[in-house]
Amino acid sequence: MNNTREVEVVVIGAGQAGLSGAYHLRRTGFVPERDFVVLDHSPGPGGAWQFRWPSLTYGKVHGMHSLPGMELTDADPARPSAEVISAYFAAYERRFDLPVHRPVDVRAVREGDGGRLLVETPDGTWSTRALINATGTWDRPFWPRYPGQETFLGRQLHTAQYPGPEWFTGRRVIVVGGGASGTQHLLEIAGHAAATTWVTRRPPVFREGPFTEEVGRAAVALVEERVRQGLPPRSVVSVTGLPLNDAIRQGIADGVLDRRPMFDRITPDGVTWADGRHVEADVILWATGFRAAVDHLAPLRLREPGGGIRVDGTRAVADPRIHLVGYGPSASTIGADRAGRAAVRDIRRLLSNEPVAA
Repeated sequence: MNNTREVEVVVIGAGQAGLSGAYHLRRTGFVPERDFVVLDHSPGPGGAWQFRWPSLTYGKVHGMHSLPGMELTDADPARPSAEVISAYFAAYERRFDLPVHRPVDVRAVREGDGGRLLVETPDGTWSTRALINATGTWDRPFWPRYPGQETFLGRQLHTAQYPGPEWFTGRRVIVVGGGASGTQHLLEIAGHAAATTWVTRRPPVFREGPFTEEVGRAAVALVEERVRQGLPPRSVVSVTGLPLNDAIRQGIADGVLDRRPMFDRITPDGVTWADGRHVEADVILWATGFRAAVDHLAPLRLREPGGGIRVDGTRAVADPRIHLVGYGPSASTIGADRAGRAAVRDIRRLLSNEPVAA
């Protein structure tokens, strides 16, 4: 029995980037379920936001940009962001009649017949002429490896598993990572833990002053240059630095954000530096970021020698049928909207056999 269904476009992922792509497909004449489908492996609406920890309230979210065509208004800043944004995404799917197949795991994307792509899932295969990949990073937490890591007798967690600050009550905690998540975790945990230690590979960079459009454009340009070269994308915050707000200033003054260089070895009861310093710990919290979740594209051999997928705008340079939205420079809420619109514009040209803009 042939369980292959044909469409013009498959969208993988229904977070900010995927819904943006679906919106622009529909707005420009593509009919859901006939011309395109949206596949999402999450149990419900909300993309990766639905998995955020309860203490990350909407008021703590940095720069959440509304989806195209529908503003997010009157959200309670004290309500968990997972609840606010999941409800918003669900309302968005209903308003624009964007049906999402979920939960559906895309196992692989392969070359098909007649220039089509085959998107393989446990529920069958979709044959498509173009693909918008909007799978984000949440499913690929990055765990660094250090000598002795397997000997640690305490608990090791990643940001993706962060249970909230109360769980750390009475525990000695080492937080690894100099990004926004690491600093947020430290500031929350410090009031509950018996002790906290902050370690990072590089000294943290704190940014004074407002985050202007010029600063944002310059940061995005640096990230974009990496993906143009086929290098793994870096986050925008790794380029811009951390905003030096009142909470950060207080954390520095209180000694919570007192950074130490990266340790050399993990021991059964803590971590050790080459100079003999040792810190005992019950928990190591790895706030070490995420990598792009693109393993399902491996059969297409898109990766460059540098380890990333070379992208021009949103288009994979090695295969113009594939657009990566929410990858590299578009891995932000405002970037995802713009990238979704750009991807659909290029896909329309591709499907109508028009030249795609260089």
